[in-house]
Amino acid sequence: MTTMTNQRIIFQNAEGGVSVIIPTGELSIEEVAKKDVPEGVAYEIVDASDIPSDRTFRNAWVMGDCCVEHDLEKCKALGHDMRRAKRAEEFAPYDEVIAKQIPGVDAAEAEAARQAIRDKYAEVQDAIDAAATPDEIKAALEVA
Repeated sequence: MTTMTNQRIIFQNAEGGVSVIIPTGELSIEEVAKKDVPEGVAYEIVDASDIPSDRTFRNAWVMGDCCVEHDLEKCKALGHDMRRAKRAEEFAPYDEVIAKQIPGVDAAEAEAARQAIRDKYAEVQDAIDAAATPDEIKAALEVA
């Protein structure tokens, strides 16, 4: 039997994600749901283990039949955002060299480094596009 401390209330929120309510124990879980879930919104009372512990793709969570699931296309979009941010971070020092045309610094060397970064992240992009699970997307991002 599940105790209330292990139970959560989940519902699809207006932004398309999943909201999770963790009861404090002061009220019954049904009272918490009545008080905190927006009126007219369907909700589920689930075990805490039915909610992913990894929050990497939290913004891609959707309501499943009994638990929280990942929307793979949303996970891929988030993965691409993370990929772009990492790529931009790696580009930054080389972009500065090229943009400022700093004397004594070889712009061709900086451009070669930028191309290597482009190549690396093109492989990451392909891996994200081919991923069948959120874990495969995370693995692709770890290479970056």
